[in-house]
Amino acid sequence: MSYLIAVSGKGGVGKTTLAGLIVTRLIEQNCKPVLAVDADPNMCLDGVLGVKVVETIGRVRESSRREAQKGLAAGISKQEMIELKISESLVEAEDFDLIAMGRSEGAGCYCYANNVLKNAIGQMSDAYPYVVLDNEAGLENLSRRIVQKVDLMIMIADPSKRGLETVGRLHKLAGEMEIKYDKLAIVINRMRRDELPEYIETLQEATNADYIIGLPDNQELADIAESGDNIQKLSADNPVIVKLDDLLGKALSDKQ
Repeated sequence: MSYLIAVSGKGGVGKTTLAGLIVTRLIEQNCKPVLAVDADPNMCLDGVLGVKVVETIGRVRESSRREAQKGLAAGISKQEMIELKISESLVEAEDFDLIAMGRSEGAGCYCYANNVLKNAIGQMSDAYPYVVLDNEAGLENLSRRIVQKVDLMIMIADPSKRGLETVGRLHKLAGEMEIKYDKLAIVINRMRRDELPEYIETLQEATNADYIIGLPDNQELADIAESGDNIQKLSADNPVIVKLDDLLGKALSDKQ
């Protein structure tokens, strides 16, 4: 059974970078292979990890539909064709594989693409001890039940009071949507001070989070993002890495 880590938060807080870092740190801790899932239609997890997605779930669905209409799939069902194309769209790296949802087949319509992604994760996840899910902003993918249960839910925010209040609202929304998770971690990103914000006590009481950590605003990480390099080039002693390793160490220890 795979251990599923889902990363969520509003746009622009570093969600995808954090998801990529988690993939690399799991690999470093010999928790591999990892299945990385880019469930954001505006996909960019591949660039963060230094690979290139050529085919997406959205395009797989569309191309399968067109081929079926043209009679190019004789002797094979539409679902079998989709499953075949999904296996071909998987980006394979040395210690991780990546699958991306991409854009849906029609304006505002994600239902079928979500169902395809849900089935793909269900079929593939048993082959991976760890799965890291990079959500689109908010909780949309989880609310559509792409996954039934999350082992570690990570909600990321900036250090502003407004950013932390957003996490509080996301947590409340998760409860209303009956999104299931075993452990909750709140990550405050790009902190310029060593101390956690004062509002964090109120947030802890509201969410009952299992872990709360702050990641420093880091120039090396900013330079890598600006240059477009993949985050595997980040120094092992980088303070962001040290903090993240500590979080994962605690979470995986609790898992056992």
